[in-house]
Amino acid sequence: MLKAVSLGPGDVSLLTPAARQAIEEASVVAGYKAYIELIPAEMLEGKTVVSTGMMGEVDRAQQAVEHARAGCKTVMVCSGDAGIYAMAGLLMEVLESEGLLEDVPFEVIPGVAAFNAASALLGAPLMHDFASISLSDLLTPWERIEKRLHAAADADFVIAIYNPRSRKRSDHLREALDIIGRYRDPDTPVGMVHKAYRPGQQVEAVPLETVDVEKVDMQTVLIVGNSATRLVNGRMLTPRGYHRKYAL
Repeated sequence: MLKAVSLGPGDVSLLTPAARQAIEEASVVAGYKAYIELIPAEMLEGKTVVSTGMMGEVDRAQQAVEHARAGCKTVMVCSGDAGIYAMAGLLMEVLESEGLLEDVPFEVIPGVAAFNAASALLGAPLMHDFASISLSDLLTPWERIEKRLHAAADADFVIAIYNPRSRKRSDHLREALDIIGRYRDPDTPVGMVHKAYRPGQQVEAVPLETVDVEKVDMQTVLIVGNSATRLVNGRMLTPRGYHRKYAL
């Protein structure tokens, strides 16, 4: 049995009962080192832990599959939701490439995604249609990311931005915001959430034209409002449209 298990944003209170049960029942726990550290130590006692660093995704996926293939109850833990920019897809690809999709039972345990956590801390910015775009061009060409930014902004989606800025990609966020700015008013609210529900959490909402990209890193999620999004007492609100149909 192999499970991709979602840890949520980091706080143990947001670890779902299903995720907790999957980890407790597993004999092998695999994951990125920083995500393994989000799991309470007592939940890992007596288990085999497969931990790799950044860029070790394929290696740990292959190791997890081998453990599951050998009959071990194995979980791959992921921050946020395992099926959103995480390891569920890669595990399926490895199982597919090795012809094990029918032989190794596979399950995805859902969780609180990063944009869910950021949205909750910011207020209610995702109340209408939204798009999620990662600015990492490690696996996706930047030209394709630019097209998606143009399309989402032109369609007036609220836009959640993952992987916004790293040392090697220090200019991508500025470029992305400039693209969005062609379709949005300068005062469009932009929420920036750093380390949601973890020590060091920072939450801020500012006008699009004043976003300081130097304050953003890979542990930050941004939510750019649509044409209707506004700030209400410091929080972001994207109206669903009730005010046009009902008396509020």
